[in-house]
Amino acid sequence: MYDHCIIGGGIVGLAVAMALQERLAGAKIIVLEKEQELARHQTGHNSGVIHAGIYYAPGTLKAKLCRDGAEATKQFCRENSIPFETCGKLLVATTNAEVQRMEALEDRAQRNGIEYSRLTIGQLKADEPNIAGLGALLVHSTGIVDYAVVCRAMAHRIVERGGKIKRGFEVRAIHEHEKGVRIEASSEVIETRKLVACAGLQSDRIALMAGLKLDHRIVPFRGEYYSLPASKAKITQRLIYPIPDPDLPFLGIHLTRTIDGRMTVGPNAVLGFAREGYAKCSFSLQDVGSMAGFPGFWKMARKNWRSAMSEFANSASRARYLTQCQKYCPSLTISDLQRPQAGIRAQAVMANGSLVHDFLFKQTNRMLHVCNAPSPAATSAIPIGRMIVDRLLERGESFGTVPAQAEA
Repeated sequence: MYDHCIIGGGIVGLAVAMALQERLAGAKIIVLEKEQELARHQTGHNSGVIHAGIYYAPGTLKAKLCRDGAEATKQFCRENSIPFETCGKLLVATTNAEVQRMEALEDRAQRNGIEYSRLTIGQLKADEPNIAGLGALLVHSTGIVDYAVVCRAMAHRIVERGGKIKRGFEVRAIHEHEKGVRIEASSEVIETRKLVACAGLQSDRIALMAGLKLDHRIVPFRGEYYSLPASKAKITQRLIYPIPDPDLPFLGIHLTRTIDGRMTVGPNAVLGFAREGYAKCSFSLQDVGSMAGFPGFWKMARKNWRSAMSEFANSASRARYLTQCQKYCPSLTISDLQRPQAGIRAQAVMANGSLVHDFLFKQTNRMLHVCNAPSPAATSAIPIGRMIVDRLLERGESFGTVPAQAEA
């Protein structure tokens, strides 16, 4: 009998395990991961950015978690000799409308206590000669890291402190009873007093397996991106991001340096037809059937069909994709878009068709299911883990959705 079991070996699940060990010295803790490697899905396919939190409304939970998470991530990297770099991020305005939205972001930066500089056209050209725009905000504290490496260090710390991590354990059944929770795989059973599920792309299925009633489902969105050739790997010294459009559900294509010296461009956000299918044209009948049978998916599709068609067109045409990149990096050519890759985002969609941008939890007497951990969950993972443990151990009551946070 374990004291606590965590389903999911991504960064949020591992952060929960570390937080439990901080609070409960000597507790018997086990992490279950269905893959043979940790951080195999969302954590291992994200951009590797340590975000500063400029997008989030001042005073909100997401703004605080991002600021705290950025510092906690950097401190964890220092303690474990993990390479990271605080290279800064430029949010570039390319139209007059974006200049106006940039001014609103500047106000958010001030109120969130985020260090930034505003760059004129001339200053932007001097700072980044290959970037075109009408101005920009330079966010100094944004960084880059390899989150899969962070997860391996987290796992080492968990095991060092007496925890257990079991790979290749695919959960097939969950039964809650008076004394705990029984978790079954094909050939093994785990008993635990408390269960925390951080299952990401499979979070709704794990919750349904445990007998919970849900009014949402996970819809996968592919984020497709390209690597630039080695000759363009230093085309910028910073990360280059667009000014977000509040009418669109996703951020938009950007230039991202990686800690291993590469430069990527992307991602777009196109509906996925397989939750864990990273190759282009991946298709899962189970995953498509799950979406098609959920009324909220069709309501969401009706609300966002125009942007969806645009994203599909960008996915199908490298030339269209390039046009989006050239808005702020005009020197890129179609031959620069090399080695297409993709990550998949677990987007929770409610029965009314709305996209969930906030934390979504479901809790019973002995289980807590993290049904949605919003971006940037990787940056914020360490304080998110502590928040989950605080709620699990101290408050003890059921909770649903954390109050909505305003989005940029």
